[in-house]
Amino acid sequence: MRLRRLELIDIRSYDRVVVTFGPGVTVLVGPNAQGKTNLLEAIHRAATGSSHRVSGDGPLVRAGSDHGVVRCELLGDDGRRRTLELEVGVGRRTRTKVDGQQVRRAADAVGALRVALFAPEDIAIVRGDPGERRRFLDDLLTQRRPAFGAARAEYDRALRQRNQLLKRARGLPADARAAAAATIDVWTEQLVTHGTQLIAARIAAVRALSGPVDRFYRELADRPEPVSIRYQASAGRDLGVPDVTEDPSLVPDPAPIADAFRAALAEAAEDEFARGLTLVGPHRDDLELTIGALPAKGYASHGEVWSLALALKLATVQVLAEVGDRPVVLLDDVFAELDTTRRDRLALACAGFEQVLVTAAVEADVPLEGARIEVAQADGLTRLRPREGAAGAA
Repeated sequence: MRLRRLELIDIRSYDRVVVTFGPGVTVLVGPNAQGKTNLLEAIHRAATGSSHRVSGDGPLVRAGSDHGVVRCELLGDDGRRRTLELEVGVGRRTRTKVDGQQVRRAADAVGALRVALFAPEDIAIVRGDPGERRRFLDDLLTQRRPAFGAARAEYDRALRQRNQLLKRARGLPADARAAAAATIDVWTEQLVTHGTQLIAARIAAVRALSGPVDRFYRELADRPEPVSIRYQASAGRDLGVPDVTEDPSLVPDPAPIADAFRAALAEAAEDEFARGLTLVGPHRDDLELTIGALPAKGYASHGEVWSLALALKLATVQVLAEVGDRPVVLLDDVFAELDTTRRDRLALACAGFEQVLVTAAVEADVPLEGARIEVAQADGLTRLRPREGAAGAA
């Protein structure tokens, strides 16, 4: 897949810009705080339905405006031309169009443009709390299998309802609590139904990632230690699902997962009533990352953390390409954080990708051949200036 044309109107530091991208590498060069990341953020938001920097769409709108527009023209691996358009506003619902037709939900547009973004914040996948690793898996799955987003929404709905009922039941006398338990049981079954789908899909994603992550890590870090990733379910390790199969893309049988999930909820029921909170489920699961014999979190060096986080993101490129169009690779100020060896090895990996968009404050940090676009601000607005022979911007 390739992003051929991007138009931004009143997005972040851009009043209006149109830029065309060719295949291969395009490097956006300019001092920090000029608007390079804003451009990648807009692309990522259009592709995935969310920003990697903020939780809502309001901050994407340029100060002083009440709405902004992101328009993308795409070229699929099969040569098909597509369009994707977002109109984001402050305090109002985002409108999304795919190929000129408005979609009901932003999630319905996911997959039209596929991206794999790596930004410095992504080292939190290794060093951060479990929520960062869950988000990494879910973002990958939402692009790989757009139906996953609907399953996740249903699970979140069941979780909210169940938590509300548990919170209310906490203050009830014993006889009234027994009556409330029957209603909670209805939502427990909903939780198990949708949660089992999430767990099964995540385990399949971990299986698919396992080999590529190990390979990319060894190539980037030039180290012999193997890297392993394992799904840690709060329902327990024994889900009746093997870690490795002959077909890594195969989604595991949901039946034993549902049984283990249901049993773990039953075991935690007393504590859940006492705390008014659901204590077991995909919302409390984690991804175990190991380098050699040691967990990466807490033991990996700074260089190892960077290599592993990069390997995870580069592996998503391969995993996404296995099902559908190859993604556009977005690298936000990454090369500056790497030593010379890792820069060269990352550059070698980029040579195998269809399209790569890179931001850099110092051009010499990026050992990649390709188009250059200079990024600078004037009067608070970002302007793009392509070098001779580079893609166009206006």
